[in-house]
Amino acid sequence: MHASKRLGVAGAALAAFSVGAPTTAAAQDIADHTYTPEAIQEGSRVYVTECALCHASTGDGVDGVDLRRGLFSNARSDDDLRRIITSGVGGSRMPAIDLRAAELDGVVAYIRAGFDPSGVAVRVGDPARGQEIFDGAGRCTRCHRVNGIGGRRFAPDLSAIGVARAPAALQRTILDPTSALQPINRPVRIVTRDGEAIRGRRLNEDTHTVQIVDSQERLRSLVKADLAEYEVRETASMPTPDLTPDQVADLIGYLLTLRGLP
Repeated sequence: MHASKRLGVAGAALAAFSVGAPTTAAAQDIADHTYTPEAIQEGSRVYVTECALCHASTGDGVDGVDLRRGLFSNARSDDDLRRIITSGVGGSRMPAIDLRAAELDGVVAYIRAGFDPSGVAVRVGDPARGQEIFDGAGRCTRCHRVNGIGGRRFAPDLSAIGVARAPAALQRTILDPTSALQPINRPVRIVTRDGEAIRGRRLNEDTHTVQIVDSQERLRSLVKADLAEYEVRETASMPTPDLTPDQVADLIGYLLTLRGLP
């Protein structure tokens, strides 16, 4: 039965989620939205000399701010970060810092790379425009749910995705959904011994049972002994969106603001 799973066959082991740079042809179209390794290296040097005294080497030296994890008080987009670095924040300990353009880009790149000099940094766009794309041109709400709004049959809830995913991981998911698909979110096709055909998305699985959300958005727990066929597909149901590089950057900016309801 090819990729289909028969009675008693356990599910695939969970694999780590990769946050590497996209490798598809689509990624080449967004290269101008990805900071270079050289920029990240430059940023790491500038950060040590200009920023670490207050923000600490770990990025969490200021209350309410964790630069490494992307938690900011007043910034959302890369342009916000540039403005705060060059202009400072009135009434606070954050002074204006006079940097060359390459140094400024480097600091932002280093922050977006999660303080990893050998990491991947993706330029982050405007969250407000990104939300418009999410709700409109990107048609993301057809499958994804945010704070109770949207679908959930074929894709996970994104209400707190900004906590769980770095910009590079979000870009890869958008540009190459299958390569970023987590095993636990894979589409499934099931036929029970009673002849019921079920399609949906896997949520959890152990040796004897599997839990899914079916095409009617119902949560179901099925006993494997009651299944005639059980297929877990490795291709994402999410299509690659027809978006410009600027729109992808804005969409990433919006997704990073999703950190769960207060």
